[in-house]
This record gives sequence, structure tokens and C-alpha cells, in this order.
Amino acid sequence: MFEKSALLFIYVETPLHAGTGRGLGAVDLPIQRERVTQYPMIQASSLKGKLRAEVRLRNNWQDDSPEITALFGKAGDADNTFSGAVAPGDARVLLFPVRSLAGVLAWTTSLHVLQRFARDCAFANLTPPLLLRTSPGAGEAFVTSDAVKAGDYVVLEDFSFKPISEHSKSLRELAQWVVDRALPNTHAYWRKQIVDKLVVLPEDAFRDFALYATEVQTHVRLDPARKTVQPGALWTTESLPPDTLLYAPLMVSQSRVDSKTWNADNVLTKLKEVLGDKRVQLGGDETAGQGWVTVRLVEASANGGQR
Repeated sequence: MFEKSALLFIYVETPLHAGTGRGLGAVDLPIQRERVTQYPMIQASSLKGKLRAEVRLRNNWQDDSPEITALFGKAGDADNTFSGAVAPGDARVLLFPVRSLAGVLAWTTSLHVLQRFARDCAFANLTPPLLLRTSPGAGEAFVTSDAVKAGDYVVLEDFSFKPISEHSKSLRELAQWVVDRALPNTHAYWRKQIVDKLVVLPEDAFRDFALYATEVQTHVRLDPARKTVQPGALWTTESLPPDTLLYAPLMVSQSRVDSKTWNADNVLTKLKEVLGDKRVQLGGDETAGQGWVTVRLVEASANGGQR
């Protein structure tokens, strides 16, 4: 049984490819997506592998050290297999950046995404100030300010939306709550930008942007003598764009093999020590500078706040 919980925020700083292998569509290597909504995601198994790697590397532990097996479990013979004390959930998209005619870009979301975020926050005993209960109508968008208004409209990619300011105050409160927890103080510029440029879209419009407004990069392998593309060595890779914000619930329990050293509090403390305001790499193409993200682990305090 899990005894402690927290929320892991992931702010993308360079294109992030958490892939599914070879695709069947126009993109050769697509990103991971939820089956029903088609929103981008990072599967829990990918996150757990990265957490294990970061804890091991930052503490100079071996992969089979007692500390690593106590925290993350061990696979072996039937009598020598046990689960770990760390259990992340899938990382889900909260804010998705979209090209804007005014203000360069907007951070988009939807009522469905926000309601699901509030539900997932309950796992970590966090309560965001979510006052929004209605979705924008077709062709409309809730905005927090005039920063992304181009004349009388908000123009995102090739689509225009009528801005509605009715919920601006409550949306700014929500955006401020999110950035205070998701981004460190070193990201002060981005924290203000998100608050000023948050846009809530109709659910279908948000899904379409999340599905079709990702980055697609073309890769080639050249013949070193001819300087031409080698046969069959041209492929495309889909990535989450920089400035995407994701989150994942994270649950911990005491270790199943060393509960005295690794109770739930100590496990969560170790994870916060390793991940606190750190940059890590997720996904593929690490040697090409891809996948750099800033992570923050937020835990509810005893008095109902966060720490």
C-alpha cells in the first residue's frame, strides 16, 4: 500500500521525443499518445526508468546496489523478485504551446485537461484553485489577458478564436498556482509569460492542436564520400515542442526489503533531493541535445500547503 504521494512536474526545454517505435502513418517515429484522447504523454515505465537512472548516477550507486534495489525493486527468480518503493504514473499534458499571431506563442489547455489535472492533484493531496466549470463555445477561447489578442481575435496557427475575458481572474489564479509549483524561481520570465498567455480552448480544438501541432524533425545519414543521403537513411521524428508542461502523480511506500532505512518519508526525501529543480534528459536523441526538461517534485504539507 502506498503511504506518500506527490506530483512531478516536467517542463520541456528542448524538443522531447518519448517514442513508440516505428509508426504506420506519415511520421516514421511518432511520440507516445493516450489511446482515447490522443493527447501526448510519457508512459510511467519510461519515467520510472529515468528516475532510477538519475538516483543511481547522482549518488554514484551501482545498478545492482542494495539502495537501488530497495527503492526500485528487483526482477529475478521467482523467489528473488520484489516491487520497488517508487511508483510514478503516466505524465500527462497540462499546457501545450501553440504559435500565436500576437505574443509569439500561447499556452493552451481545455476544460477536460484542467478537470483531469484537478482530479490527479487529489492523489497528491493538492487542491488547485480550479473555479472553471464551463468550456468555451465553438470559435471562442478563454484568455487571461490581452497579450495574445490580435485585434479582435486570438489567432493560433491558422485558426481564430473570439477571446472571452469573463474567467480571466480565476484563470490567472490557477495559472499562478501552477507556475509557482511547476517552475523554479530561475524561470521567472516563463512563469509570468504563462500567466499572461494562458488560453483555454474548446476541447476539440485543443485535441487537434495537441495532435497536429507537434514538431516533426527530418533526419538523414550522409554518405561521407558523396555527401548525399544514403539509401533508406531518411526518416522523420515527432517531438513535443519546447515549453510544453506535463505532470505525473508519484506514489511511494516503504521498501519491501529495507523498511527501516527506506520508509516512505525517506524515499520521498531522496527523490526530492535528486530531482529538486534539476535538468534531466528524457526520451531519445540524447546525443543531439534533445529531451532536456526541468523537473520539480511537489508534496502536500501537513497543513494543506505544498513543499
